Amino acid sequence: MKAPAFWHRPAGFASAVLSPFAALYAAGTARRIAKAVPEKLDIPVICVGNINVGGTGKTPTVMALVERLLARGLRPHVVSRGHGGSLHGPVQVDERGHSADQVGDEPLLLSAFAPVWVAKDRAAGARAAAAAGAEVIVLDDGHQNPSVHKDISVVVVDAVRGFGNGRVLPAGPLREPLEVGLARADILLSIGTPRAQARFGGLNDLPEALPHMTGQLTPLQTGMAWEGLRVLAFAGIGMPEKFFATLERLGAVIVKSEALDDHQPLSDALMTRLLSEAGRLGAQLVTTEKDAVRLPASSRSEVLTLPVRLEVEDWSAFDALLPR
Repeated sequence: MKAPAFWHRPAGFASAVLSPFAALYAAGTARRIAKAVPEKLDIPVICVGNINVGGTGKTPTVMALVERLLARGLRPHVVSRGHGGSLHGPVQVDERGHSADQVGDEPLLLSAFAPVWVAKDRAAGARAAAAAGAEVIVLDDGHQNPSVHKDISVVVVDAVRGFGNGRVLPAGPLREPLEVGLARADILLSIGTPRAQARFGGLNDLPEALPHMTGQLTPLQTGMAWEGLRVLAFAGIGMPEKFFATLERLGAVIVKSEALDDHQPLSDALMTRLLSEAGRLGAQLVTTEKDAVRLPASSRSEVLTLPVRLEVEDWSAFDALLPR
């Protein structure tokens, strides 16, 4: 579902009309968090979450944190809800044995980096990970989930969109009031180009005591020559336009772009249409790493993937919070 345009404009008539519903939504979230008794584990739990709905860059952040933890000699496991998956868990993701329909696209992608557990009950998933030998748990998308005690909470935000009009759903793009969500955060990570970071820093009145890290998504060097390549690009992620812009910066010629819904199933019928259009346009199909795990087996050899990785400018704020 495409976000309403007024979510990313100064608060106006539409957001004002919806403000009573936003107050109800915020109150419900606050009540759920206040009533919960988070389960404290014997190992650290690092939560990667957001205050906005939609894509902010959580999955690349989880990848980067896992690699950082591995470099410190720790054994991280990831616990995820498994958006769109049919398994309730706790179940450890098998990169080769499970499909995205079973465990969700993000857990399947992340399983190439570390053991991943899918669990609708996050506390049960965390216990399973700990019992399996995890030394630290990375909780994927759990900032508003109060079932597990978090030792470090990282809130991720897209530097271009920021926090939109600053209103809570449905009057704006926020899951809870900004000051409330940031009060539970230990680190704010904004993702975007230096230009976007400068604008983000100027627009948002952030708590002075909250450490602010910055990062940028950069294409992974695979040896692929993108310059001048005619492509039909498609993406079912939170912000597909970022993927299209990355391809253009690499020199690819986008003859058509197709923005799909986040996590949208890539059916045989859809892929047949895209392959037909690509052939008619003399273009190569290309998609994101997250979309690629949802491709039908019959289409995988026909589609190129553009992987990206998060590069963090300065890790010192995160490293300072890690257990010694």
